Amino acid sequence: MTLQTQHKPDRLVRTSLSFFQNLLGDCRPRDFAVRFWDGTTWEAEPGRPTRFTLVIRHPGALRNMFWLPNDVTLGEAYLYDDFDVEGDIESVFALRDHIADPRKNAGKWLRCAGLLLQLPRNGHRSVNGRRPAELEGACHSKERDRQAVTYHYDVSNEFFSLWLDSLMNYSCAYFESPDEDLDTAQQRKLDYLCRKLRLKSGERLLDIGCGWGGLVMHAAREYQVRVLGITLSKPQAELANQRIREAGLADRCRVEVRDYRDIDEPESYDKLVSVGMFEHVGEGQLFEYFNRAWRLLKPGGVFLNHGIGRSATERKRIGPSFIDTYVFPDSDLLPINSTLRVAELSGFEVRDVENLREHYALTLRHWVRRLEAQHDEACSSADEVTYRVWRLYMAGSAYGFEKGQINVYQTLLAKLDRGKAALPLTRADWYR
Repeated sequence: MTLQTQHKPDRLVRTSLSFFQNLLGDCRPRDFAVRFWDGTTWEAEPGRPTRFTLVIRHPGALRNMFWLPNDVTLGEAYLYDDFDVEGDIESVFALRDHIADPRKNAGKWLRCAGLLLQLPRNGHRSVNGRRPAELEGACHSKERDRQAVTYHYDVSNEFFSLWLDSLMNYSCAYFESPDEDLDTAQQRKLDYLCRKLRLKSGERLLDIGCGWGGLVMHAAREYQVRVLGITLSKPQAELANQRIREAGLADRCRVEVRDYRDIDEPESYDKLVSVGMFEHVGEGQLFEYFNRAWRLLKPGGVFLNHGIGRSATERKRIGPSFIDTYVFPDSDLLPINSTLRVAELSGFEVRDVENLREHYALTLRHWVRRLEAQHDEACSSADEVTYRVWRLYMAGSAYGFEKGQINVYQTLLAKLDRGKAALPLTRADWYR
């Protein structure tokens, strides 16, 4: 054990240190440090760089963190500053996985529980800032979905603009190399989507869940198509339409605040696209989602559906999660086999499926670094708790993509025209 201190630690520090030694003594390699409220530090293993430092803020912190630990209580302990993370926050999630299941070592957890009982029950916790989502109504009803979108996206346009790329694309970028800059990779993603759709001048495109309109504008400007983008966030739509007017594209595209279930124009669109919205649909709404898309699309058209899914080997979470409570309420990550089955039963032919999970890990790391660099500005445009919510959820998501726990799929679906898909024999035009 390497301990750094300028004084003899008091009883509560010694008890807290013993807790970590019991809990993490078998964690190898231990490339992190733990610093307590009096400055006493349990250093990383000698000879190893310290990837991060857990900063324990007060004597009651460990009770808040580990008494009946779960995804929400650990997250709230970070949000309300029972502890902080200095350094690479993504690395914390490997530690979380190490301690996640108390049933794996009941004896160790019994010893740890005895130590927790020697610590104060609670310390002071600030409740200023973002609160847990409190949605009303039936899950995935139109009104409840509007509440969920408002909870996540209506923080403020200024907050998101601090760490997204210049076009404010809030979805996976497409990188040529790991060290490429975010703006270049996001621009490549937009064009990759358009090439997959094989857009042609004069076609009509519907963008379901268009965000701040980055793809809407790119498709209209570069491919001369007419585009309708829809979102449930009024601030998103207002900023998107402002940007469209400033770019001189108002004659070719627009963004409206509309639910996809309210679009009733059979066979009116040549192409459909949805990027980063599918996670909000919900398993019970899959047939409605794909059936409506099929009805809106002209025969011979294609629908590119880009969305996150969990690995089929990952068990579906039972009970509340941090993401559901503080980030994306009612979100639902499904295995790709479930998605494809419903798409086919709705009439689509599956033409291509591509997993871009490594690209999303890279994207999220860019976002985390940019958010951290803009800490003060982020707190001014939102608040400290909101800053911590996004830092934690994006770092955890990067870890999930890196480990293959979650994936992001681009699925190209075709509506056949008398048995024909009207598509080239190869994908060569996608990679020109």
